[in-house]
Amino acid sequence: MAITLAPAALERVKGYLASSPAALGLRFGVNRTGCSGWGYAVDLARDERPGDTVFEQDGVRIFVDADSLPLVDGTEMDFLKQGLNEQFTFSNPKAAAACGCGESFTTDADKVA
Repeated sequence: MAITLAPAALERVKGYLASSPAALGLRFGVNRTGCSGWGYAVDLARDERPGDTVFEQDGVRIFVDADSLPLVDGTEMDFLKQGLNEQFTFSNPKAAAACGCGESFTTDADKVA
């Protein structure tokens, strides 16, 4: 599988990368947070780390660390504008449930643990 960017997310990330030429691409992963367990972490990639898997889409490199990959593999990122609000959204086939506020998600593997 792979991490993919919907057209709006791709354009947004390209804009971030154009304004930060030292960045190698996008870093995408998860951190423990929220009431469901996992929260998405998105930042510019400033370095390639041991264990990273790198996906490329239309010239944009997406770096995912080895611990995050099993939890986000197959995710499509999008970027939505709604009124004055703008945010990345995630369509993750690994997410089994999300908390009510949308800050975090859980997987089937988390439910068993």
